[in-house]
Parts: sequence; C-alpha cells; structure tokens
Amino acid sequence: MPDTWIIETTDLRKSYGAVDALRGLRLQVPRGSIFGFLGPNGAGKTTTLKILLGMARSTSGQAQVFGLAADAPESSVQIRLRTGFVSEDRDLYNFMTVGEIIRFTAAFYPRWRADLEQRYLRSFDLPLARKVKALSRGTRTKLALLLALCRSADLLVLDEPTSGLDPAVTEEVLQALVAHVAREEMTIFFSSHQIAEVDQIADRVAIVHQGRAVVAGTLDDLREQFRGIQLVFDASAPAHAFRSPGVARVRREGRVLTVFVSTGTEQILDEARTLGPVSVDVLPVTLKEIFLETVTAED
Repeated sequence: MPDTWIIETTDLRKSYGAVDALRGLRLQVPRGSIFGFLGPNGAGKTTTLKILLGMARSTSGQAQVFGLAADAPESSVQIRLRTGFVSEDRDLYNFMTVGEIIRFTAAFYPRWRADLEQRYLRSFDLPLARKVKALSRGTRTKLALLLALCRSADLLVLDEPTSGLDPAVTEEVLQALVAHVAREEMTIFFSSHQIAEVDQIADRVAIVHQGRAVVAGTLDDLREQFRGIQLVFDASAPAHAFRSPGVARVRREGRVLTVFVSTGTEQILDEARTLGPVSVDVLPVTLKEIFLETVTAED
C-alpha cells in the first residue's frame, strides 16, 4: 500500500447470514484528506467502519489502515491507538462529569494535547462540572469530538457526526473539523447520508450503495466528469436508447430530454444532435445530483 493511502480496501466483503452488507468494496483514502463516505441508510457504511477498527471481521477481501491489516489482532490494536473514533451513538460514560471523562480518557494517551483540550473546552463551551447524562445531543457530540481530537490521532473516523444535531451545532462541528485538519496533520474519514455536509467540507468522496463504491474521486474531478445534457425539441422528446458509452440515465419530460452523463460527453453530444433538437445545453451537476442519479441507477 503506498504511503499516501491511510485507508485501503480491496474486494472487501461482509455477510450476515443471507444478507450481504459489503459486496466487493474498494476504497483508497489519501493521507491528509477529508474523505466523505456517502451513502443511504443500509449501504454498508457502519459495517465498513467496524471492519477498519477491528470491531468486526470481513468475510473476505482486505482492509488496511496505516498499511496494517485491520483483521490482525496486534495490528488492530496499533490502528486503534492511532485513530480517534466517534460513533453515531456518542458512547460516553453517563455517570461521569465532563471534567472527569476528559481526565479519564487523557490517562490512556501519552500524547494527549492539553492545549487542544483547553481550546475545545472554550470553543465548544463545555460545562466541566455537568454530568454527561445531563448533556444535550449537540453537547455530547462536541464532547466526543474533544476526546477524539486531543489524543494526537493520525486518523479521525466519524460515523454520522451530525446526526440529530440542529443546524447551528452542525455548522459548528463541521467548521471545527475543517479548522483542525488545517492546523494539524490528520486525515478525517467520515460516513454520512447528509449530502450537503459532505459537499461542504470533504475534498474527496466515495458514494457507496448496496455494499459497493459506485463513485469515488475528488469532488472537483467528479464535478468535471459528470454532466447533464439537456435537449429541447419542437414536439415531444423522442424515446431514444443511447448507444454511446457513459450514459447513466435518460429522463423524458414533455419536449425535454435530459441525459445524465458519467463520461464521454462529446461522443454523446454527437449522438444527441442526430435526434434534431432545437437546442442542446451541457449543464454542470451537483454532488446531490451525482448521488441521486448513481444510486438510483443501481436499483
């Protein structure tokens, strides 16, 4: 595995009885990136995180973190020592106060960053004397992030980090993650089904559906790769089956034929013009459109 890949999986598969949670997942997460792992509920995101962190074993295939095999007991311990993890459930000890759980967690990490602890105590406005069980969901999330960010981890893994948060807290959490990566040498790998949040902070993304990565790359490359071609006709749009490669989906609405293209725009344009449209426009697409079109195309 090249040194540039913090996470790499090859043909990763996981079955629970007759249910295939992962079906040949391939991922490459570069060092120093904010990598959005995007997919609908049940796509295999949480299963992937558990395998990477040694909390579950794959049925077949390979998963490596820091070049270490995730399914080897000794390597798995090293992976978890170098990784901060925030689960969707924000697992914390409810009987402790905020100050107590910070001190308890810090004792396990010789490289604990007291300077970051003080910074996030202030910026997150965390009440040291309050019991964890009395915290709101947003405050629990910020406390869980503090515990993960202060341990000098090389990798931060987040499972649905903004789930259940109000818009103000969501924005605060996202900005804290971006600022942290800008200051520290860290890679963030976060799963989400919130497209707008992935679009806001990620520089790379993989869209996973039914246990496979259907799209992966930098956001800039994906926006350059995918296009919408809109054809307008004098009468009803024809029901045309495109032969050119790269057509992901075709939609007819009255006089308009919209072609969602994943590659080979020029060849598809040449074929489209043979249909005799009165106008042809090539339109940029959003991450939301890429997500919806590629996931729908797989169903």
